[in-house]
Amino acid sequence: MKCELISVGDELLIGQTINTNASWLGEQLNNLGFTIAHGLVISDQKKDIVNALNQAENRSDIVLITGGLGPTNDDITKHTLTEYFNTTLELDKEIEQNIIDYFTNRNLPILQTNKDQALIPKACQVLPNSRGSASGMWFEKNGVIFISLPGVPYEMKGIMNDHVFTKLLALKGEGSVVINRTVRTHGMGESFLAEVIKSWENNLLKDDLKLAYLPSPGIVKLRISIIGKDKASSEEKLNYYVSELVKLIPDQIYGYGNASMEGVVGELLKENNRTLSTAESCTGGNVSKMLTSISGSSSFFNGSIVSYSNQSKSELLDVNEQNIEKYGAVSQQVVEQMAANVRLKFNSDFGISTSGIAGPSGGTTEKPVGTVWIAVANKDKVVSKKLNLGYNRERNIHVSSLSVLNLLRLELLKN
Repeated sequence: MKCELISVGDELLIGQTINTNASWLGEQLNNLGFTIAHGLVISDQKKDIVNALNQAENRSDIVLITGGLGPTNDDITKHTLTEYFNTTLELDKEIEQNIIDYFTNRNLPILQTNKDQALIPKACQVLPNSRGSASGMWFEKNGVIFISLPGVPYEMKGIMNDHVFTKLLALKGEGSVVINRTVRTHGMGESFLAEVIKSWENNLLKDDLKLAYLPSPGIVKLRISIIGKDKASSEEKLNYYVSELVKLIPDQIYGYGNASMEGVVGELLKENNRTLSTAESCTGGNVSKMLTSISGSSSFFNGSIVSYSNQSKSELLDVNEQNIEKYGAVSQQVVEQMAANVRLKFNSDFGISTSGIAGPSGGTTEKPVGTVWIAVANKDKVVSKKLNLGYNRERNIHVSSLSVLNLLRLELLKN
């Protein structure tokens, strides 16, 4: 069954609000085996909504509309749908009481515009909203299903989970199952990674599985999908191909699904009962921020020193001034000393460090912008790595942070 997503809102068109609703709906529907054929973002104008509905009716089986159901004058989706389906509004007493209770329980005043949200098109089936005052609506016309949902993400998701997915699956009936697995990688660019796994990918495609490359700074996600009639056999086949992929790029795969690099590293530190401290120069505390975003990070994270200047490197981290003068702050010698000494300063099992030229200025012929050194130290050794990144400052900071955490991850797996 072909689905179409229509997102209503000027704020989406001008970039004021990111359209997370369409992203979430697309992912959920795809996982359930529905085809997402079209997606539109339109303004809060009646003519634009009507045009979008006309197009959708002629080419899709299921149309999901988000936005424009609030109490203000610019929320016109419900009134437009009432006209489009040639019906009228009527007061739903049960919804009205729910709205009154919603505001009363929160000690909020109830305006007439709020009560008016209990006016529902007669031609629709109500999709109750337990998280807000704007009800979802289910229409049918010429064999096409139209589902109108509030634009507030958690309200929209609540209605979908509580009411819509079950109804859609019942309509879909028995049929194929769709299973997706996302493999998260770091350390290889998209084109190089594609070359390394080329034979594996060819076998995958021959076996009727699909592969999508989803690159972002420092990370390439590989989404593997299979469509089959039997869930158990489909999962078995998918698991086989994932295991074969692990054999090809064991060091690059750091997690699956929605796993984050910092989350994976944090779990490894906790599992091994190890502690960590950081010495950051070019990343300016970003690594520490990533780590402390994890709940329970106090069990493994001891502290950080952001030694941005050469003086702070020598005074706070005891880096040899002669090394800084001879090799420069962005060097293997300096970054290894930073990692080793911050470990001792905080009495940690591991110390990690970063030092580089984030840009866009500050580069030289010998050390251009994007030159970064990273290091990991424990009581037995120090390992380091040189990165050659680009000219974008934000990207360089982000990729450097991921890279030093990945270097730590690999060391943790060895111990």
